[in-house]
Amino acid sequence: MSEHSPVTPGEIVPTSLKDAISERYLAYAMSTIMARSLPDVRDGLKPVHRRLLYAMRLLKLDPNSGFKKCARVVGDVIGKYHPHGDQSVYDALVRLAQEFAQRYTLVEGQGNFGNIDGDNAAAMRYTEARLTVIAEMLLRDIDQDTVDFRPTYDGEDKEPVVLPSAFPNLLANGSAGIAVGMATSIPPHNAIELANALLHLLKFPNAGIDKLVEFIPGPDFPTGGELVEKPENIREAYLTGRGSFRLRARWEVEDLGRGTYQIVVTEIPYQVQKSKLIERIAELIQTRKLPFLADVRDESAEDIRLVLEPRSKNVEAEMLMQGLFRLSDLESRFSLNMNVLDASQTPRVMSLRDVLLAFLDHRFEVLVRRSQHRLGKIEARLEVLDGYLIVYLNLDEVIRIIREEDHPRQQLMDTFHLTENQAEAILNMRLRSLRRLEEMELRNEHDRLSAEKAELEALLGSEDLRREAIAGEIREMKKTLTALPEIANRRTRIGEAQELPDIPLEAMIEKEPITVICSEKGWIRALKGHVEENGSEKYKDGDRGRFWIAAETTDKLVLFATNGRFYTIGCDKLPRGRGQGEPVRLMIDLGNDQDIVALFVHRPDRKLLIASSDGRGFITDENSVIAQTRNGKQVLNVSGDHEAAFCIEAEGDSVAVIGDNRRLNCFALEEIGEMARGRGVTLQRYKDGGLADIKTFNREDGLSWKSGERTRTETDLTGWYTKRGNAGRLPPRGFNKNNKFS
Repeated sequence: MSEHSPVTPGEIVPTSLKDAISERYLAYAMSTIMARSLPDVRDGLKPVHRRLLYAMRLLKLDPNSGFKKCARVVGDVIGKYHPHGDQSVYDALVRLAQEFAQRYTLVEGQGNFGNIDGDNAAAMRYTEARLTVIAEMLLRDIDQDTVDFRPTYDGEDKEPVVLPSAFPNLLANGSAGIAVGMATSIPPHNAIELANALLHLLKFPNAGIDKLVEFIPGPDFPTGGELVEKPENIREAYLTGRGSFRLRARWEVEDLGRGTYQIVVTEIPYQVQKSKLIERIAELIQTRKLPFLADVRDESAEDIRLVLEPRSKNVEAEMLMQGLFRLSDLESRFSLNMNVLDASQTPRVMSLRDVLLAFLDHRFEVLVRRSQHRLGKIEARLEVLDGYLIVYLNLDEVIRIIREEDHPRQQLMDTFHLTENQAEAILNMRLRSLRRLEEMELRNEHDRLSAEKAELEALLGSEDLRREAIAGEIREMKKTLTALPEIANRRTRIGEAQELPDIPLEAMIEKEPITVICSEKGWIRALKGHVEENGSEKYKDGDRGRFWIAAETTDKLVLFATNGRFYTIGCDKLPRGRGQGEPVRLMIDLGNDQDIVALFVHRPDRKLLIASSDGRGFITDENSVIAQTRNGKQVLNVSGDHEAAFCIEAEGDSVAVIGDNRRLNCFALEEIGEMARGRGVTLQRYKDGGLADIKTFNREDGLSWKSGERTRTETDLTGWYTKRGNAGRLPPRGFNKNNKFS
């Protein structure tokens, strides 16, 4: 069998599993793209929305008629056109009626259609709907052969492939959808601005993106807000069809007197649920991530009114809002991906100019088809009128033929050279139409239709006239919208593009003194205030205290582990209270086989001396050891049985190292190089054992060590002060037997 041979029904054709799966997946993907997820560039609608509007038109739910139950509409849609679940169809209907979701609502709802808090609409048996003026624009002239129709899913009826769309719905209302392997995300825009851009394109078809952006400076969201994207980014997004827009809430300061104030948010970003936004802000207050903010209240009625109460009148409103923009959805990004179906039903990403031109091309096609349809109607009527006028010129003979002839229609056609349609119309005339006044009316109608026919023929023959006709339609749309200022005026303000300033950590965390306690087994907690160690702290059985650190909640803790990694922990994230705390391993990715070498408060620009158990080490900058993730930052490389053992502040001009073999060696600190990562250099040479302790000091002051309650100092280091990497010699008399400096 050849590759393209037809397959008869019931025939079994051998096919590989790969080819069969590929074919079916491709068919599924295309059905999802074309019949569900991507809008048509011409009317900006997906099939479900198009079917909803068409079904409502057939139910005569125009803006001037009464409402009907949504259940009736949904029933008609799923019964005739859209064989899917009733809830999904109802959800689509609800969204078309939500003023906070649609920039220009296509459905006017009566009843509970949800709210910006995220509450769902009432059941469809309780709500009612009808079309809006905008929807009427989309459906205008649909019965004048302006668009193609196709059979419905069951073949019992027909539905429009696309709507005539005298309104630029795709850009005006936007669209969003996820298909197989592609997605679309188009923000809403102001229809008046779109009309101005379309009029300019009609006059100057070669207009570029720079000129179009002058008319369309950016999206216009139904919930308002402030667009703070850079103009060059907006231009690039419109040029390529891909990008994003940064949107902020609008806010104002209300003076409460005596130097106090409160911030009132009146508009929030598009597609942000107000209830979840309030929950997020309340969480920031609870977790002390925004110490400037004391409280948040929702005083919204029909309009949005979120009240933000600062903790102090000394807090700057701008800084408070910058923190909220950074940490909450008071600032959001809306992506732009103008992936749509073009006139040939091919999915592709279009630029702003491409979308506007595609809309105009559709309007030209609608105009031509409507004109040709009207021209056909006129020609048919003129044919009948010509026949009627012949009757009045030969009335007696016509009456005679009708009364006496056996085949009057054929006789009329032969006698007066009439067409079949003319003869049939004459035979169907009523007697009252034979009065003289009626003849005059027929002649007036004939003259009027003849003039209209001439105009239509001129229109179809002249591109300039068609352009002027389209421009007139757009001006009429603009006039209609201007008469409705509540939907015509721009809602989203074009603000100044600015980057969020870096707010220091100290500004985002409430500063208060704490005492950090960490046990030998790594249980950590923070006590309020600076507390002196008195031995009364409780630990788990078999555990005891190791680190006792005075700090502030704004500080960072630096932890150095035996694996040579540095970890960073914010003091504001430490568990509070006088319990036993939490394992530090829950906060960082530290293995159970690893131990803590050092724990200290981060001090910028400090130098650290780190060393491993085999006597190798180097100096590193404390700023470079700060880790950004739980996994920490590898600084000291260790291998085999060796591990990181020491981390001390590199101060003074000399270093003293002592090994397990009780050999002491001192040398200049400058002999140790500074590195960001590595194994380091040899500090002391050993035959057996490794590094027992290390200390930095000033040679002029001598080497000191603690022996019991006393501190001993050796100033004469002759014999011990040599070069880095030497084996050293026995320490001075009286040095600790445990080979430790403290």
